[in-house]
Amino acid sequence: MSQPTASPFPQTLVDAFHRQPDVPAFEHLGRAVPRRAVLDLAGRCVRGLRAAGVGPGSSVAVAAGVTPEAFALHLAVHLLGARLTGLRPGLPPGHLARVLADGIDVLVHDEPSDSPGLRAAAAPVTTRLGLEKDLLNTAEPASPDDLVVHGRPDDIALITLTSGSTGQPKECAHTYRSLTTGWSWQPARRTGRIAGLAAAYARFLLFGTLTSAVIFEHLGLCLLGGGTAVIPDPPLSFPEVFARHRVTACLLTVPRLHHILNTLRTEPENTLDLTSLRALLVAGSPLAPHKLAEATERLGPVVHQGYGQTETGMLTLLTPDDLAQRPDTAYGSVGRPLDGVDIDVRDPADGRPLPDGATGEIWVRTAGALAGYRRDEAETRAVLRDGWVRTRDLGRLDEHGFLRLTGRTRDVIIVNAVLHYAGAIEQALAAHPDVDQAYVVGAPDERTGEAAHAFVVPAAGRRPGLAALRAHVADALGPASVPATITVVREVPVAASGKPDKKALLERVRAE
Repeated sequence: MSQPTASPFPQTLVDAFHRQPDVPAFEHLGRAVPRRAVLDLAGRCVRGLRAAGVGPGSSVAVAAGVTPEAFALHLAVHLLGARLTGLRPGLPPGHLARVLADGIDVLVHDEPSDSPGLRAAAAPVTTRLGLEKDLLNTAEPASPDDLVVHGRPDDIALITLTSGSTGQPKECAHTYRSLTTGWSWQPARRTGRIAGLAAAYARFLLFGTLTSAVIFEHLGLCLLGGGTAVIPDPPLSFPEVFARHRVTACLLTVPRLHHILNTLRTEPENTLDLTSLRALLVAGSPLAPHKLAEATERLGPVVHQGYGQTETGMLTLLTPDDLAQRPDTAYGSVGRPLDGVDIDVRDPADGRPLPDGATGEIWVRTAGALAGYRRDEAETRAVLRDGWVRTRDLGRLDEHGFLRLTGRTRDVIIVNAVLHYAGAIEQALAAHPDVDQAYVVGAPDERTGEAAHAFVVPAAGRRPGLAALRAHVADALGPASVPATITVVREVPVAASGKPDKKALLERVRAE
C-alpha cells in the first residue's frame, strides 16, 4: 500500500487547526487558546514579517519564551518560507554573538527576552522587531491569504543549535522537505507505535524552550492529534505539576525522572493523583534498567524511552508493551527503530558494516535528517555519508531489533595508550546493587596520560564500598578499566540542557 502524499510543512498543521477551530491548542496563564486564535496570531505575524521584507529564503532569528504567541511566530516564519533560527534562553553571550554575526536578516524578540545582552549581540542585524509591539499590535484579523504555505522543499527551514557541550554549538540545518517528511508532522502516515503514542498526548506538558528539536517534534504529535499543549504556571514542581494540570503526556530528561522517583520514594505520604498520565517519554541520555523498572512500578505502564539526536529527530522508541512482552531483552535498550528509520552498526575506525550483534558506531538513515551544519562544511562531511548520518554513539542491535547504547565514540579515556569507553564503565558501575547512578569523566594524568574518574549516586538505603565497586568493574571489563578514583555523591549536577553536567564533574576532579 502506498503512503499518502505529504502536504508541505506546515500545511498539515494549518489544515488541522482549520478543521477544529474551537479546540484549545494551548492552555496558558489560566486561559484556553483555541486553534482559530493561534491562526489569527500567526496571520498577524505573517503580515508584519512580510512588511519587513521576509519571504522565501530570508533568515529570521527568534528569541522568545514558551507562549502561544511565540509558537504563532514560529508558524508565521515557516508559512513565509523563511529560515528560522531559535535562540534558546541562557545562550552564552559568545555563542549568541556568533549565531547573530552573519546571515540573519531579521531578529524578533518578545518583551521578556529583550535584554541588554541580546541587543549587544544583535548589533549586526539591521532589522529588529518586537513580537508584541511590532507584529501583534494590530486590530486587523488574519485573512486566508496570510495562511498560505510558501516554503520551497530544498530551502533551509530550521536552524537548531546543539547544546555546545564540546565548544561552540553546531547549527543543524533542516530543509522544508525534511520537516515535511518528519515522523511527527504527518498524522496520515502514522502506524502502530506512533499512533498509540499520539493517542496519549491529549494534554501534553509544554515547558523549557520552543527551540528544542525534540520538543518541536512532540508538540507536533500533540497538536496534530487534536491535543492541547499545557504551559504550566510557575513554579514548575515535579511530579506535582502532573496532578495540578491533569497532564496525560510529558517529555522528560533522565535527571528529571530521577528527581520524580526520589520524591515519590522519600515522601510516601504523598497523595498526588497521577492517574491522568498516559505517556512519560524519557530521552536525552541512557536510563539504567533498574531505574526504568522502578519508574514502571511507581507510575504504572506509562514510561517510554526514546533515542534520537538534534540532527535526526527521534530514531527509536521503547514502549510499555515492549517491557511487558519482552522484559528479558527490552530493559537496558532504547527500543526499536521507528518506521522509516534504518539503523546500521559499523566499525568506528573505517565505517565498514559489522556482523549482527556486534558493538560499533550507530549509523542511521531517515528522511527527517539534517541537510548539514550551517557554516561548518568539515563537520557536515564528517557526519553525512551517502545518505547516512554518523551518530557517533556506540551500541548494538540484538536479535529482536532492540538497540542497546554503550557509549560515545568521542567519550573515550586513553589510559596507558589503551582506549576505554566511559559509557561501558558507567554501565558496569550502575549494575552494582548499591549504585543508583554512575558517571565517568577522563582527566589528564602524569603517569597514564589520562585517567578515569567515577562519580556514583548510592541506591536508596545503600552505602557503596569503593573496593567492591572496583572489583565489580574489574570483573565486568577487566582491571585496566577500573577508575582511578570513585567518588560517592548525593546527586549529580545537571546542565542547562537537562542532561548530567560532566563538565562540572571534570572541574571537580581538576580542583582536587
